Amino acid sequence: MSYQEQYKKKLTTAAEAVKCIKSGDWVDYGWCTGHPVALDKALAARAPELRDINIRGGICLQPPAISLVDNPAEHFTWNSWHMSGIERKMIATGQAFYSPFRYSEVPRFYREGNVERVDVAMFVVAPMDEHGYFNFGPNASHLMAICEKADKVIVEVNKNMPVCLGGFEEAVHIDMVDMIVEGDNPEIGTLGSIPATEIDEIVAKMIVAEIPNGACLQLGIGGMPNTVGSLIAGSDLKDLGVHTEMFVDGFVDIANAGKITGARKNIDKGRMAYAFGAGTKKTYDFLHRNPKCMSVPVNYTNDVRTISQLDNFMSINNAVDIDLFGQVNAESAGTKHISGAGGQLDFVLGAYQSKGGKSFICMSSTFKGKDGTLQSRIRPTLTEGSIVTDTRANIHYLVTEYGIVNLKGLATWQKAERIISVAHPDFREELIAAAAKMNIWRNSNKR
Repeated sequence: MSYQEQYKKKLTTAAEAVKCIKSGDWVDYGWCTGHPVALDKALAARAPELRDINIRGGICLQPPAISLVDNPAEHFTWNSWHMSGIERKMIATGQAFYSPFRYSEVPRFYREGNVERVDVAMFVVAPMDEHGYFNFGPNASHLMAICEKADKVIVEVNKNMPVCLGGFEEAVHIDMVDMIVEGDNPEIGTLGSIPATEIDEIVAKMIVAEIPNGACLQLGIGGMPNTVGSLIAGSDLKDLGVHTEMFVDGFVDIANAGKITGARKNIDKGRMAYAFGAGTKKTYDFLHRNPKCMSVPVNYTNDVRTISQLDNFMSINNAVDIDLFGQVNAESAGTKHISGAGGQLDFVLGAYQSKGGKSFICMSSTFKGKDGTLQSRIRPTLTEGSIVTDTRANIHYLVTEYGIVNLKGLATWQKAERIISVAHPDFREELIAAAAKMNIWRNSNKR
């Protein structure tokens, strides 16, 4: 049977496809821009007859239809590998929960049975090619591991999904697919960037000054990493490489400025490796059939052993706050969940093992509370309930608008001193007093 004959045989409607889902099932929506649309709506339409459906996904770019039904928590539970603002709102209704992880480990979770079963997997793909493959778009991440685990695989074809070339596990063959649905071809969800602030610019300039020619870059989500990307695009840096968890708009700007060649990469020379991509349309257009880009699974991009092979690896990520011990929280505000662990620790560890590598945790020194008062992001100890994303033994460089400090190899009092040195001046005296109370301050520290 030809691939086209198989296609016709497996082609069905969204409403028919979701009939295989029954109460109590675990359904995987894939990841980010690959979340189903037509299938999601069809499943939502069945809400009155379904109970206790567990769904996995992550980084929603638009509210899933199953979250908009009457009393959604009675029918569907969203289990997120990494939360967007949309998913944070779903937490408040009792419909969504976070699944803590190191992003690099997710494919293994599926393959070794660390997750509950996958009764049905359904996600968006690009149209089938002449060889019978449906490309995952910018979502290689862990989708092949999902397909291997799933009892049933349903793909939703979208002509607007970019075809992202890779090396392995960037597509699923029709032989592994049980049902095919042709959706309405909506535009792929976008992830806009927040305009850069004056503080973002100051922090970014300090980081860019630390980056050598030929460095390999990883940028995280957020305003500061994107600002770093913009400054690099306008800098004199050359022969840069890319090896990242997430491909963002900033990389497009740097590449279009002629700064990225990948010529000095120790592995995957000349190619920009990434586990998933999300941004504006310019990112999807750039990734589409671009042989310079390499869509690969996250257990490759985020593996510390892979990262460490790349000389002068530069990892740039955000944080919510940090305490005087050097514990970094990038996930919550107390018990209020914000995002997730993602791959930050993977890259903090991997960058330090790279020859000449550096990892930067960047943040503004302060923020304004709901009551309008200025509050410090540098705290004596993390707020009760806050999550430690990077332990005190892991952090390399901390950057705020007041400076950049290397925290490796220091005693507790030395670390406290350096962290306080980049705090907002209005909070330094009380941080010193707190450090002294916690016995991590020496009288000789204060000049």
